[in-house]
Amino acid sequence: MFTGIVAGRGRVTAIERNGSAIDLSVQLPAEAVTDDPIQIGESIANNGCCLTVIRSEGDVCTFQAGAETLSRTNLGRLKPGDVVNIERSLRASERLGGHFVQGHVDGAARVDAIDRDGEWIKMWFRVAPRLTAQMVAKGSVTVDGVSLTLVDVEAERFSIALIPHTLDVTTLGLRKVGDPVNIETDILGKYLEKMVGELQLSSVKAAAAGLSSSTQ
Repeated sequence: MFTGIVAGRGRVTAIERNGSAIDLSVQLPAEAVTDDPIQIGESIANNGCCLTVIRSEGDVCTFQAGAETLSRTNLGRLKPGDVVNIERSLRASERLGGHFVQGHVDGAARVDAIDRDGEWIKMWFRVAPRLTAQMVAKGSVTVDGVSLTLVDVEAERFSIALIPHTLDVTTLGLRKVGDPVNIETDILGKYLEKMVGELQLSSVKAAAAGLSSSTQ
C-alpha cells in the first residue's frame, strides 16, 4: 500500500530482457534510502506500479516486470537514463499525506494539453471512458504514482493542477504533450461503480421478473 507521495526521481541504470518480462534496475533517490535499508522482497512503486525488489546493491534496486505489467503501464518504454517516480510502501506509523494507493495500475493515459499559469501548470490527460467513470471532480487520482486532486472530469479526459514542488520532484515536470502516463483510479470509485452496477442489474432483473409474472 502507498500514499502517492513520491520520495523523488529514480534513474534507470539497466534493463535486461527475460522472455516477455524485464529485469529493471533503478538507482533510487537519496530521499528513499535514508530511513532504513532496502529489503529483498520489499514493494516499491515505480511510476505508480508496485514492483518487488529482487536484488539490492547500495542504492540500486532491481525489479521484475512481467508481460501483464508491461502491457498496462509505461514501464515497457523505459530505457537506461530515464527517470521514474519512486515511493516506498506505507508504514502504519506514517502520516497519510495523499490517499490510499495500491500500486495496481488500471491503464495508461496520454498528456493531452499543458496550460501554464506562472509557475503552476494545469495538465490534461486523455484516457479511456471506463476510467473517467471512476473519477469525480475534487476526488483523487494517481498519475505515474503521484497522488493528485482532480480538477475537471470529462468523458474521455481529465485535468489536474500541479504546483511547482510537484513539478520539481516528480517526472510530471518533464512530461510533454503525447507522453504516456500510468493511471490508478481511487479504490473507493471502483467499489462504488461495482455496487451501483450490481444494484442496477438487480433492478432490471426484478422488473423483468415482474413483467414475466404479469403476462402469465
